[in-house]
Amino acid sequence: MHPAEAGSVPSLSPWADGLGRAGSRAIQLLAVTAVAALVLRVLAAVEMVVLATVVALILASAVHPLVRRLEERGWGATAATVAVFVSLLGVLGGVVTGVVLGVRGELDELVRAAVTGWQHLQELVAAGPLPVPVDAGTVNDALSRLGDYLVSDSARQSALSGLGVASEVLTGTVLMAIVLFFFLKDGPRIWSFVLRWTAGETRARLAESGDRAVGILGSYVRGIVLIATIDATFIGLGLWALGVPLVVPLTVIVFLTAFVPVIGALVAGTVAALVALVAEGPVTALAVVLVVVVVNHLEGYFLQPVVMGRTLRLHGLVVLLALSAGSVLGGVAGAVLAVPLTAVAWAVLQVWTTRYQGGDDPLLGPDPVSSAEGAADRASRRHRWKYQGMRRQDRPAPWAVPPPRSPR
Repeated sequence: MHPAEAGSVPSLSPWADGLGRAGSRAIQLLAVTAVAALVLRVLAAVEMVVLATVVALILASAVHPLVRRLEERGWGATAATVAVFVSLLGVLGGVVTGVVLGVRGELDELVRAAVTGWQHLQELVAAGPLPVPVDAGTVNDALSRLGDYLVSDSARQSALSGLGVASEVLTGTVLMAIVLFFFLKDGPRIWSFVLRWTAGETRARLAESGDRAVGILGSYVRGIVLIATIDATFIGLGLWALGVPLVVPLTVIVFLTAFVPVIGALVAGTVAALVALVAEGPVTALAVVLVVVVVNHLEGYFLQPVVMGRTLRLHGLVVLLALSAGSVLGGVAGAVLAVPLTAVAWAVLQVWTTRYQGGDDPLLGPDPVSSAEGAADRASRRHRWKYQGMRRQDRPAPWAVPPPRSPR
C-alpha cells in the first residue's frame, strides 16, 4: 500500500450512518407533512366545492349502473343521464320533504314533551333514585347560562351567520347537482382523460384504484339507504306498538342517524328511550331499549353482511376513529362521509402496496384478514385482463409502426 494511502482517513458522509439516515428520513417526513398541510389548507379554503364534488361522486357511483343499463337497452347517453338524474333528484326531494313535514307536524308536541321531560328529570334528581348523584344546582346554572346566551348578542350574531350558512348550503346543493349531472354523463370520459396522463404499471394501478373506489362508494350508498329504511321501519313499528308518542319524528331520527355507523344507533336509541321514559315510564323505556338493541343486532349480523356484502370490511376501532376524525374535521358531513372514505382509502392502499404478508404465520398465528375477504379483494377476470393490457403498454406492441425519422 502506498504510504500516503496508508495514513489517509476515508471521508464518510454525515448521512451514511444510522443517525444520518434517520435525519434524512425525518427531513423527508417534515417535507411530506408540510405539503399535506398546504393541500389541506387549500382544500379547506374551497370546502364547499370539495364537499359538493365528493357528494356528487358518491351519488354518481351509486346510480351510474342505471345509466349504463339504460344505454345497453338502446337509450342515448344524454337521455339515460337525464332520466336517472331527474329520478334521483325526485327521490332526494321527496325524502327531504317527508323528513321536514314529519318533524314539523310534531314540533309543538315535541316541545311540550321536552318541557315535561325536563320537569320529570328534575323530580327524579330531587328524589334521588338515580344511581349516579347529580347536582341539580349545577344543571340549573348551566341552563341559566344557556338562556342568557339565547338572548345575548352572540345568539343574534349566530342567527345572522345561520342565514349565511343556509345560503352556502343552497349554493353547494346547486353545485353538487351540476357536478352530479356531468359525472353521470361524462364520468367514463373524465376518468379516461385522467388515466391518459400515466402509462404501464402506474396506469394499471390507478385504474384499479378508481374501479375499487367507485364500487365501494356505490355499494355503500345503496346498502346504507336500504339499511336505514329497514331500521327506521322496524323501530318505528316497535315504538308504535309500545304506545310511545312522537313516533314520526323519532322514526325520522332513526333513519337519519343510521347514516352514521355505531354512533347513530346509540343516539337514536337514547332519544327514543328518553321520550318513552317521560311519556310511559321506565318499563316502556326498557322495552324501547330492547327493541333498538335487537334491531341493531339484526343489522350488524344479518343486514350488513347480506346487503353490503364485503364492501365495509373495517374493524370497529377503525370505524370509531374515522368517525371521531371526521366529526372534528368536517362536523356532521365529516361524520357521514368518514366511514366510506376510510373504506376507499384501505382498498386503494391494498392496490399500491404489496407489503402485507397474508396467510397463517408460525409465529404470528392466523391471518386477521380471512381468505374470503382476500378473494373478494381480487378484481374480476375482465378487469384483470384490462389491467394487464395497461401494464403491457410500457412496451411497444409488435405490430406498432415506428415513427418516421426526421431528416437531418
